Amino acid sequence: MKRRGFIKKAAAATAGAFTVPYILPSGRLFAASGAQLAEHVVMVMFAGGVRQQESVERNYLAQSQGIPAEGNIMYNMLDGLPPTQKIVYGTDGNLAGDTPIPQILNSTLQQQGTLFQEVRSSHAGHYGGMNALLQGNTLFSQGLRQKPLNPTVFEYARRHLGIPASKTWFVGGGIGNSTPLMNYSNHPDYGPDYGANFLAPSITFGSQGQEHLSNAKIYHPEEELNPIYQMKYFLDNNFENVGGTIESIYNTEDEKQNIKLFMREMYNLGGNISRPPVSDNNDLNTVAYAVEVMKWFKPNLTVVNLGNVDACHSNYTDYLRALHRADHAVGHIWNQVNQIPGMANNTVMLITPECGRNLNSNPIKDENDWRAFDHSDANTQRVFTQMVGPNVPSNLVRGGIGNQIGETADNCPTIAEILGFKADVMGSGLISSTAQSLFDRI
Repeated sequence: MKRRGFIKKAAAATAGAFTVPYILPSGRLFAASGAQLAEHVVMVMFAGGVRQQESVERNYLAQSQGIPAEGNIMYNMLDGLPPTQKIVYGTDGNLAGDTPIPQILNSTLQQQGTLFQEVRSSHAGHYGGMNALLQGNTLFSQGLRQKPLNPTVFEYARRHLGIPASKTWFVGGGIGNSTPLMNYSNHPDYGPDYGANFLAPSITFGSQGQEHLSNAKIYHPEEELNPIYQMKYFLDNNFENVGGTIESIYNTEDEKQNIKLFMREMYNLGGNISRPPVSDNNDLNTVAYAVEVMKWFKPNLTVVNLGNVDACHSNYTDYLRALHRADHAVGHIWNQVNQIPGMANNTVMLITPECGRNLNSNPIKDENDWRAFDHSDANTQRVFTQMVGPNVPSNLVRGGIGNQIGETADNCPTIAEILGFKADVMGSGLISSTAQSLFDRI
């Protein structure tokens, strides 16, 4: 065999044998720039607008409704005894909610990790608040139905760590309110080549997904046009509300096949997955599939978006129930993560609301004659952050009521420090000048 032919054949043979390291579109190889504190991060966007009064201040009904009933309804996350009267946030057969959900964790996240009791949210709106969490930036020009203007933490992670798409996941509760647009930005130096895979379990594994996607097959373009058109209609109908064109995330052929196998497995399981003990709302369903994503792909970065507490606009009782269940969801995630080989004892979890809620109520009353709350005033800038996992100080509380330490934009550089690319993010010139890693604020 001629030397040139041998080299060509040898190169072709070895090309398929080695998958990492590989060169990203930026041309950068082995791009991690700092020591890792953990190999995996889970960020929970405790989203929907959470008032400080019912969360870290444990006021329950005392401040919101003027009823002398205080207590902690988030006892997987926070220390403190639950309310002893007017219990409406739990479960029972008659939907009265007078049976609180049992605590999952043996010790609270507050005891296991660090609690920033009050940090600043620069946005009163959901989309701006979520973008602050993901971008580390507080751009007020970011509009609805627009891709983020600056890179997201997914893009930073993929570009500067050199990790593939299947190692970054954004799991959302649905595809409304521009949520599917936040898995990558329009920034010219980043974009879809560095985006995260997005999964909306309520759509993908809902009734329409069961009908159109559950076979996880590739249709023949000539023989099976009708199923193709049905699937196209299903996807177009569900994504039309976000506007514009959603570009594909680059997954290798091997990754695509692995995702296909994951989808098929989820359909085969028929909902028999790692669900929280109570799974009676969309947030808890979202968390169940997020856990399955982590078990299957072991991502370096997983972001989970919860949103049911947004019921507070019109129904305060439903808001309390959703808040109690969001705490249950977070407890379930942490419990499950610490049973996943490779992620157990090697994962840091962060929990932050994207914004707070108003101090004073609106005129809408629910079935208990309790007033609801919107989000627009200064009280919406008061939220909390929790952090737990390796190298996170335990049983540490920073800040307090009226003493804000940090901001929601801190989550992005914090994730960067945990995963080892902090210098790249801090030196990019693309995050807020006031954003810092929470480890620096400790």
